[in-house]
Amino acid sequence: MIVCLCRRVSDRDIHAQVASGVSNFELLQDETGVASACGCCGDCAREIFDAALAKSGCAGACRSERAAWAVVSLR
Repeated sequence: MIVCLCRRVSDRDIHAQVASGVSNFELLQDETGVASACGCCGDCAREIFDAALAKSGCAGACRSERAAWAVVSLR
């Protein structure tokens, strides 16, 4: 399924990025461009990303890493 029409990013692309080690949404955006043009797909893309992380077994450690990244990004 195409998630981001502007950048033509699919759910498979998001899952592949997570499988290759992408563990935060900002890096996913850098790698794929998802949710970086009009932003309409942001919620859907984040849900798919979170589900892919959970499926990969990265839910606990990566979530804390993403939270730390968000704090650093806000400074």
